[in-house]
Amino acid sequence: MTTGITRRHFGTTAIAAAAMLSLRQGAWAQEDLPKGPITLVVPFAAGGATDVVSRHVAKKVSEQINQTIIIENVTGAGGVVGATRVAKAKPDGQTLLMGTISTHTINPLMAKQAPYDPVVDFTAVSMIVTVPNVLLVPAQSKATNVAELVAMLKAEPGKYSYGSSGVGTPPNLSGELLKSMAGVKMEHVPYRGGAPAMNDLIGGQIPILFDVLSGAAPFIKAGTARALAVTTKKRAGSFPDIPTVAESGLPDYETYTWNAIFGPPGMPPAMTERLSAEFRKATLDPDVKQRLIELSGEPVGSAPAELAAQVKAEIAKWGPVIQAAGLKAE
Repeated sequence: MTTGITRRHFGTTAIAAAAMLSLRQGAWAQEDLPKGPITLVVPFAAGGATDVVSRHVAKKVSEQINQTIIIENVTGAGGVVGATRVAKAKPDGQTLLMGTISTHTINPLMAKQAPYDPVVDFTAVSMIVTVPNVLLVPAQSKATNVAELVAMLKAEPGKYSYGSSGVGTPPNLSGELLKSMAGVKMEHVPYRGGAPAMNDLIGGQIPILFDVLSGAAPFIKAGTARALAVTTKKRAGSFPDIPTVAESGLPDYETYTWNAIFGPPGMPPAMTERLSAEFRKATLDPDVKQRLIELSGEPVGSAPAELAAQVKAEIAKWGPVIQAAGLKAE
């Protein structure tokens, strides 16, 4: 069960885009840019992973186009409030969104009546970065790999539970996908964020945890939590020794979270292409790229059409999983 647009495809496209970008720079017209300062809406709190990624990339884009980019954190409803604001903004390029799999896949699928359509109500600009989730157990757990964990779960169905940062979060979906593909039973224990969930894993209150790799990284390095596998198709550059779930016996398993730039619906195509090119260039800048890798991400830098296709593929993939798990917005 994989998305229609793979991480490998994104990577190949990013290389080609970088090669072509310099040839097109001279053809860009100044009128293709927004006429004033750009507000990049971050639908999550300052200091979080999405906020940090946004600030690094926006700073570089601002330098490239010599225009001000203001980061505005508009929080609430798991990203819905910020996303809704951008969906209703003027299509002049001056209001953009750093969207995620939550704003453009999970929340709309879980909502009884979503305030926006993630496909129709936005202009796709560029995928910035993908970030793996990670399957963790306590350091003292008997399970040292995915196969051993699955064997434990099958030997005593329903005995074990897994934690995540909350209902409908990417780590929650990672757990539900493992249950479905491995044919195991685990009770989901939702927490209000990754930190309390990690505390309970380390303390032995929960035997399994799915978390975003960037948040779990310090505990993996300290040896207080054992990483059995990352959830992406290929190993994370920041933790090359951690295997993937796919190579551990479930070859079609793949989940990850992501950050991508979206604008309001109806943005002029020339402006969309120009902004996409600038965000791709910034994402693949050596310094920015290295910083994103240090944050446990894989820089992408996609074209608008590829991001639009990715959103559709994510919705098609996760709809059945969310329905089968009975996940609904709280």
